[in-house]
Amino acid sequence: MSHKPIWALAAIFMAAPAYAPAYADDLGLRGTITPEIRLFPQDPSGAKQTNSDLSVSAEVTAKYFFGAGGNQSIIVTPFGRLDQRDHNRTHWDLREARYGIVAGAWELRVGFDKVFWGVTEAVHLVDVINQADLLEDPIKQEVRLGQPMVRLRTTQSFGTFDFFLLPYFRERTYPSIDGRPATDIPVAGDLATYESSRKARHVDAAVRYSNNFGDIDLGLSYFQGTGRDPILAPALDASGSLVLAPFYAQIKQSSFDVQATKGAWLFKAEGYWRDELDQQYEAATGGIEYTFYGIAGTESDLGVVAEYALDSRGMVARAPYQNDGFLALRWTANDAASTSLLAGMVVDASTGARGFRFKGERRLDEDYHLSVEAYAFGDVPQSDPVYSVADDDYLQIRLARYF
Repeated sequence: MSHKPIWALAAIFMAAPAYAPAYADDLGLRGTITPEIRLFPQDPSGAKQTNSDLSVSAEVTAKYFFGAGGNQSIIVTPFGRLDQRDHNRTHWDLREARYGIVAGAWELRVGFDKVFWGVTEAVHLVDVINQADLLEDPIKQEVRLGQPMVRLRTTQSFGTFDFFLLPYFRERTYPSIDGRPATDIPVAGDLATYESSRKARHVDAAVRYSNNFGDIDLGLSYFQGTGRDPILAPALDASGSLVLAPFYAQIKQSSFDVQATKGAWLFKAEGYWRDELDQQYEAATGGIEYTFYGIAGTESDLGVVAEYALDSRGMVARAPYQNDGFLALRWTANDAASTSLLAGMVVDASTGARGFRFKGERRLDEDYHLSVEAYAFGDVPQSDPVYSVADDDYLQIRLARYF
């Protein structure tokens, strides 16, 4: 199927002047359309993979507030992407589709929603509610699928409590045999199995307490249900080809995250204790960030980030941050265009493997936003958990058009 009409429509929309219709105060509409290119300097490991990929994504958020003082809301955020090569990456998702109501110190949300837990830069260990969208963010895994949930929050003088009921599980999304970056052996999501007999309909639950004590922000959480991070086991697909089949186990996880701000210093840590398949293990990460304000007499700031991550399981495929240090520089221009740069390196103290990250972003005017990201690996031995994707260094360029 040819995608030329889609690309032509995207080009027309990107060049068109911004259209801002007038709405009542209780109704808002905002969206983006984002062409993207990914370039891979290394030769692909798969016969169907290539060194470049074009795609375009679109996201729209509609917000409607009503009731006494606008205490009720309906928010819907659909997302979709059309990809040139990877048919799995041509997908859509409901990031949000929820109803909310606020009554005094209580808030209730029902529907598809997104929740983020965590404070560190390199890896977010405790972020367990939403499933990772590897098709959108395969390395950092910060983009999440919408999760069906009932969420009840109450804010009291002694802190905030969140209660979650999660009636349906979202499986992790993976590239197809045509996609990059991807594992050398493709993941067959259709062969997924579960520890629970209810499979994706197992009802998960979580509770979280959060509060700030002066300069310290603290979060304590407990989750019980289907683990979001599957175990990948070798299997054969219908054609007899070797694939990896996801297995989703039941887990019990207790976690914490804490952040302290002391002048130009930022101290942060997060970690969990987990029970899975009769095995108990722990993982934690933490570090510091120091910011030099007004460097060289300018308005810009320079932050130095240093973190370390440890996993008691050691070197297994599901624990790429098992004995790793992370060092990065974060530059913020503090200009009208919100220009920022982040450059960092991860070093595995056990294997010597290195990973490099770069991200730069800038608003070009009121309606356009440019972001450039690059990921690369170096000196990765076969024993390292990231070896399977170490030949998929890539540069990604996105130009978002807001409307």
